[in-house]
Amino acid sequence: MKITYDAEVDALYIQLQEIKPGKVENRDLGSGVVADFGPDGLLAGIEIMDASRISGREKVLMELSPVIHKAPR
Repeated sequence: MKITYDAEVDALYIQLQEIKPGKVENRDLGSGVVADFGPDGLLAGIEIMDASRISGREKVLMELSPVIHKAPR
């Protein structure tokens, strides 16, 4: 997963899987949110425009927590 923020246009992008250019299908979810789907139909990324307005904060801060995978019993 890759998360990027472009302060110039106030856009946050969460990339779940890398997709080759021209192979992404975009779906506008409204309110400045666009979902990207790969050719397999799975969610590839989410773009949030006006991220600071949506978050209610002047600046966008990101906090990542590690994921701990437990082995099945």
